[in-house]
This record gives sequence, structure tokens and C-alpha cells, in this order.
Amino acid sequence: MNSKKEIYLIFLWHAFFLAITMSMIDFNTVFPALISSLTGSKIVFGAIYSVIFGVPLIFNVIFGHYLSSKEYKKKYLLFGITLRAFSFLGMAFFTHKYGNQNPTLVVISLFFLVFLFSFSGGFAGIVYTDLIGKFLKKGERGKLYSFKQFFSSVGFLIGGLIIAYAFNVSNITYPNNYALILFMGFIGLLIASGPFWYIKEPASKTENQESFFVFIRKIPSILKSDRSFSRFILVENLTSFSLMILPFYIIYAQEIFDKTLLSFYLFAIIGGSIVSNIFWGMISEKFSSKKIMKVCIFLGALIPILSLLIVPLGPYYFSIIFILVGFIKSGRVVGFNPYLLDIAPEKQRTCYLGIRGTLSILTIVLPMLGGLFIELMGYSFTFVIVSLVMFISLLLLKDKNVLKSDMMSHGR
Repeated sequence: MNSKKEIYLIFLWHAFFLAITMSMIDFNTVFPALISSLTGSKIVFGAIYSVIFGVPLIFNVIFGHYLSSKEYKKKYLLFGITLRAFSFLGMAFFTHKYGNQNPTLVVISLFFLVFLFSFSGGFAGIVYTDLIGKFLKKGERGKLYSFKQFFSSVGFLIGGLIIAYAFNVSNITYPNNYALILFMGFIGLLIASGPFWYIKEPASKTENQESFFVFIRKIPSILKSDRSFSRFILVENLTSFSLMILPFYIIYAQEIFDKTLLSFYLFAIIGGSIVSNIFWGMISEKFSSKKIMKVCIFLGALIPILSLLIVPLGPYYFSIIFILVGFIKSGRVVGFNPYLLDIAPEKQRTCYLGIRGTLSILTIVLPMLGGLFIELMGYSFTFVIVSLVMFISLLLLKDKNVLKSDMMSHGR
């Protein structure tokens, strides 16, 4: 079995290169800009994002149940990462080949390739989180997530510089600039996965696996018996409203300001992530992951209203929104995932991860509904609704009875 130092190095290596890779397809700036250059329909835009966020969730309960009987899961992580890498390669090919002459074909291909990207990420993500739960004890996980976020921020910074060069400095024009960064994403994912080949995975504690349909019928009783878990599912669904509109901030800005600010806003997100890592790191050492969730949700409630108020000040002041988006992205990773690992029983960890994913139903439909709401009602109406829902989810986390339930769950 690997030492704790080796585990940290393996996960930090992956976090660094994954961040460089994911900045090539950043879902809050780069990818929305690519889609909007291919189609002006916000409904199509929202539908693609429903696939991105929804596909892993639809299949997670199946993945979780299947993986729960496996003593060793590393190979599924490596398979998932490899599939994601080749989906990058496919997107690069179609964008390069047909971006100018047949943008509709590129949009259609994106639906399939994004499905592959998200599907493979679904079971890879479950194994990834389970491995952290295997190697690190309860009090050590938040620290790793904080370090991961720091290294991720540095990776995003480097990725942002690459994107700035591809879009603003080089002579590479559309669609080849997008094709180039997508191809680099393909290479980056393969590099990021390298250390996982050498990880020495300990055997998982498993139980005799019941049939899938028996397991499905047991989900309501699991939720009923574990109030902290069921409340977590409810809160995560409600906070999906905040995730719903994250990619629309860049579209909102592009409709009002100069499109050349794409790289500037990406750096604002990266800067927010870097600064927030110090903030989240201090909180994670002194407070519980639940406290981080509360702060993250509060910020998520403020951003939509602030975005409406700050627009008259101009495009550079609007970068404050993307700085806060960087805070939110880091906060969700440092808060939500460790909290779930804390409350999930060890033998049922992959099942809990699968149930959590599949029952995050609103994450599937909200991006599409967000595009529809904005088309029909406008940005102001949609942003105000999102803020209200986020404040409601914050109130749910303050339920005193659930706090007692959490304390009992943490003692498991």
C-alpha cells in the first residue's frame, strides 16, 4: 500500500494536470463561447449542458451498485479517464473539420461526444472519490481537497495562459483555436492519469451483492433511515439552481460587453479559485465541511443578484462575478464531497455516491430549463429566482434536528 505522502503526490499530480486539461473546455467560459459560436439557440445550449451535468447522474446509481461488489476499482477509473480523453479528441476533430462549413454537424457531434465525456466521468468520479475514502481518514480528507484545489488553481492559471495565447496572441483563427485546445485536453488527460497506474489499491470491504432491482427498492428506506443523507440530497438538488446559470454568465456578458474579454474572465475565475483556496483551507482546518457548504451556498445566492447590479459599471467590474464563481467552484469541491464521505458508511460508500448522483435530478433538467427561462423571461427574472431558491436551501441546512442527526452520523 502507498504511503500517505505518495497518495498526496498522486492526487495532486492528477489535480494539477486535470486542471490544465479542463481549462481547455472550461464550462463557464470556453465551452459556452464555442457553443454560442456554433448556434444562437439558448435552448440547444442548455440541452448540451443538461447532458454534461445530467448523464453521470442518471447512471450513477447503476455504477455505484455495480462497483460496490468490486474489491478493486482502479481499472474502472483508468478506463473512464481514457474514454474522456478520446472524447476530447473527437471534439477537436469535428471542430477543426466542420466548424466553419457545417456548424450544425459539430453541434450534433457535441451531443454524442459530451455524452461519452460525461458518461465515462460518472463511474470514474465514483471510483476517484472512493479511493480518497480508502486511503485517507475522516479528518485528513478536507486537507487533501484544499491542497488539490490549490494545485488545480495553478493548473488552471497555466491553462488560462495557453488559452489566452491561442485566442489573443497567436495567428490561429476560428475554429482551429478551439480544435487546438481540445486536442491539448486529450493529451493532458492522458498525462493526468499516469500516476494512477502505479497506485497500490487496498481491497474494499464488500458485502454479498443483492440484485440491482432489490437495491433500487431499498433506496427509499436508506433515505428514510439516514436523515442527514436525505437532507444532503435535497440541499444539493436545490443548490443545482446556482450551477444551472454558471455557464450563462459568460453569455450574458458577451451579449452586453466585448467578446474579447473571454480570456480576462477566465483569469478572473482562476484568480478567484487561487485566493479562495487560502480561505477554504483555513475554514476546513477550523470548521466542518458542513460550514463550508453553508458559506458556498450563501455566495451562490448572492452572485445572481450582484450580476444584475454590477452590469452598469462596465465589463471590467463584471469580472467580480467570475472571481466569485471561482470561489464557488472551489468551495463545492472542498465542502460537498468531504461531507458526503463523512456521513457515508464505509461498506456502502460507493452506493451512497451512486444514489447521491442519480437523485440529483434537478442537475439534469435545470441547464435546459435555464436556457428556456432566459429565452422566455430574460436574465433578470431567472437570476432572481435562482437567488431565492439558494437562500431557501441555506435555511434547510440550519435545521436543528438535522444538525443532531449529522452529529450522530459523523460518529459512525
